[in-house]
Amino acid sequence: MAANDTISDMLTRIRNACLVRHPQTKVPTTKMTRNIAQVLKNEGFIEDFEEVGEGICKQLLISLKYKGKNRQPIIQTLKRVSKPGLRVYSNRKELPRVLGGIGVAIISTSQGIMTDRDARQKGVGGEVLCYVW
Repeated sequence: MAANDTISDMLTRIRNACLVRHPQTKVPTTKMTRNIAQVLKNEGFIEDFEEVGEGICKQLLISLKYKGKNRQPIIQTLKRVSKPGLRVYSNRKELPRVLGGIGVAIISTSQGIMTDRDARQKGVGGEVLCYVW
C-alpha cells in the first residue's frame, strides 16, 4: 500500500498494534518515519526500532512498550495534527503544550524533528506533526 501520508500511516499502524497488544509493528521506512521513531524512542514511548528488508522494501520494525501485568500500552494516544490538506505551523512562542507537559508534541523544525520541549529550548518553531501521550 503506497500511502501519500506516511506519517499518518505510521501513527495508525502503531495505534492499531498497541490496541491488540502486538510486541512490534512494521512501518515503511522514510527519513521522516525514522526520525519520528527516534523521537518516540528517546521519549520512552517505544522500546526500540530497526531497519529490516532490502532496497525499496525497507521497513522499520518498531518494538512497542507495555507496562504492568495486563500489559497496558505506554502510548495512550497518537494524534496527527498537521495533515497534507491542512498544515499546522507554530512559532517558538506558540509551541503547544500537550496535557500540560505530560504528553509531547513532535515538531518538524529547520534543525530536524524534535519534541516541543527541545524546540522551546533551542528557540525554534516549525510544523506540528503529532501529539503523543
